[in-house]
Amino acid sequence: MRGTCDTPHLIVSGDFPHCSNGTLLILQIAVSIKDLFLLGRAFPWSRPEQCPRCGHGRLWGHGFVSAYFDGYDKVFWLRRYRCPLCRLILRLRPAGYFQRFQASIETIRQSLACRFYHHLWPPGSSRQRQGRWWRSLFKKASVYFGLDGLKGVGEMFDQLMEMGVNPVSRSF
Repeated sequence: MRGTCDTPHLIVSGDFPHCSNGTLLILQIAVSIKDLFLLGRAFPWSRPEQCPRCGHGRLWGHGFVSAYFDGYDKVFWLRRYRCPLCRLILRLRPAGYFQRFQASIETIRQSLACRFYHHLWPPGSSRQRQGRWWRSLFKKASVYFGLDGLKGVGEMFDQLMEMGVNPVSRSF
């Protein structure tokens, strides 16, 4: 059903250290981005069943955080929850977007492929932004695959995604 949330899919995983000030964890949720845009804070986010860190069964609502996505001129309100025991903060985010990126994963991939095969940047996003994606992809590919492993942009992008690595972020 469109407009309702499916089971949350974990983006960040691993050992969660216990700290006193809380830790942020982002969960990807399959939602209709159009409904999220139209309904704003009234969107029916589903509460995760338990804390992914400690397994506590009751999470508190922790308000909303604003985010912008390409193609929309208005702010999106993303829901947050907090675990009262371990102080983990969960931020729900639409599936199909990298953390801290406004463009969708598919838009980024298509932009890089267009540049690789046609030697032109596609319209729609700034040249500087697309160039940053391009440089980050090749830097990560050279680190993970070496210079011998560089083939097509699509293959590099897909292989890094399969490894659980954001192909176009600057951080390692």
